Amino acid sequence: MIKAGVVGGTGYSGVELLRLLAQHPQVELAAVTSRPEAGRPVSAAYPSLRGCVEVAFSHPDKAPLAQCDVVFFATPNGVAMGEARRLLDAGARIVDISADFRLKDVAEWERWYKMKHAAPELLAEAVYGLCEVNREKIRDARLVANPGCYPTTVQLGLLPLVEAAAVDLDHLIADAKSGVSGAGRKLEQSLLYAEASENFAAYGVTGHRHWPEIRQGLAQLAGREIGLVFTPHLVPMVRGIHATLYGRIVKELDFQALYEKRYAKEPFVDVMPAGSHPDTRSTRAANVCRIAVHRPAEQGERADTLVVLSVIDNLMKGASGQAVQNMNLMFGLPEATGLEQVAVVP
Repeated sequence: MIKAGVVGGTGYSGVELLRLLAQHPQVELAAVTSRPEAGRPVSAAYPSLRGCVEVAFSHPDKAPLAQCDVVFFATPNGVAMGEARRLLDAGARIVDISADFRLKDVAEWERWYKMKHAAPELLAEAVYGLCEVNREKIRDARLVANPGCYPTTVQLGLLPLVEAAAVDLDHLIADAKSGVSGAGRKLEQSLLYAEASENFAAYGVTGHRHWPEIRQGLAQLAGREIGLVFTPHLVPMVRGIHATLYGRIVKELDFQALYEKRYAKEPFVDVMPAGSHPDTRSTRAANVCRIAVHRPAEQGERADTLVVLSVIDNLMKGASGQAVQNMNLMFGLPEATGLEQVAVVP
């Protein structure tokens, strides 16, 4: 059995991770940390876990994390980088759901996250945990940087086009919408029910932290820098991300066949039939990205713009589900172990 520790078990990604680990046939949940909840049973904070998670929250300073085989960080940015070296030296492996190890350029990271990086020497070692790209590197990794929710949606949606150099890589557009759980479990005016309900708004238009992460991933695939306009929006739902992606065609291909071939063996990417319109509900509580490819007609002629629809559950494939997928790879388990949940409808 894999002994797993979870640092930060009280947020939305944390409780989703606990739900998945509690159902995983090869995992023993050894420690769940929370400073304010230390000593309180996890199931008292989250009754949904009654009968499934028997441990109590531990204070981070007293939790037996160094004795774990794998430690997940479901924490705000800045926590994992302060603890990673100690745990790695003790022999634990790490899956960081925060952003601490996603960007390779430390100056770039510090510019976007507004703090000094505490472990810049680990950035080179950290493997970016987009399984559909870095699967083999993840298998041997000690430290995996779990991708962000928007970056997962956008990169999976654009990946086949970038690999094939089939669209103008200097002028990619990602128009993305997320439910409020993507902002985390916190008190913030814009996330209050009366503010978010029956409302729809863009944010971070002039700069969002996920923009450099998306550009870094796509540039590595392309072997060159790429140009990307990324605009996130907040929509009045709890969970889910829908990204509408645009690229100007520079190489004629059978784009439906391109996507079907690229993702044919991927257990968690579903390329839908031509003409489909995937919705967020079709991914709710499931570790899957559903993609549809469209080439709209334009004034009676074939358009030169390709439209790709990419949809995930931000707490699953966009966070905790992908974290478990990474863990499975790291410990030589079948990739889908503990992740075969069917989407919840309605």
